[in-house]
Amino acid sequence: MALHATSEALWTQGLHHLTLVGAGRDVSIDFWSGLLGMPLVHEEPNEDNPAESHLHFDPGDSRMITIFANEDRERNSARTSTETGAVHHIALSVSAESLAKIEARLDERGIAHSGRRHRGFTESIYFEDPLGMLIELARYSFAVPDGYTVADVMIAAHHVRASEGARSIEPAHVTAAVNRLSAQWTELPAALWNDRLEARVAGLGPATR
Repeated sequence: MALHATSEALWTQGLHHLTLVGAGRDVSIDFWSGLLGMPLVHEEPNEDNPAESHLHFDPGDSRMITIFANEDRERNSARTSTETGAVHHIALSVSAESLAKIEARLDERGIAHSGRRHRGFTESIYFEDPLGMLIELARYSFAVPDGYTVADVMIAAHHVRASEGARSIEPAHVTAAVNRLSAQWTELPAALWNDRLEARVAGLGPATR
């Protein structure tokens, strides 16, 4: 699998915000603040539909999750669309401590969930919001070596996985990647690095642009 970007690519700086079509105001606040602990930091009318409230929640990194709340929309247990072009699910980063507590909180509220799942490099749990959007709470199951990023570890783990012909990244691949990065591994083939990461190939140092 080639990882690359063209020289004409725009450089994004991260997610600015994410807006969802929500249920009523109180239902939305109860889910995003009451269940998930996100503070409601701003509320105003939806500029495109003044009959709706536009709620801004801070998920923990100040990159807002905003909700268009409308009292005419009620809870709906039906799963949101997974057709082409639809959002499949939203994954939110949590600590190991929070992930350990969420099952009990979901059970207390009668919210169905997947139970905790381990998938090679992540541990997570899945459940749905009041209107059927699939939500994932996730944490990476590795510590990032000093001077590197999660992306560095993932790229290195991908190289290990590919070199072994494995179908997906397994815990052993992540462990090998972390160990090699920690030892200043400099043998990653350039084909694995896109234009954004080329500055790191020679010494696998911190990201630059």
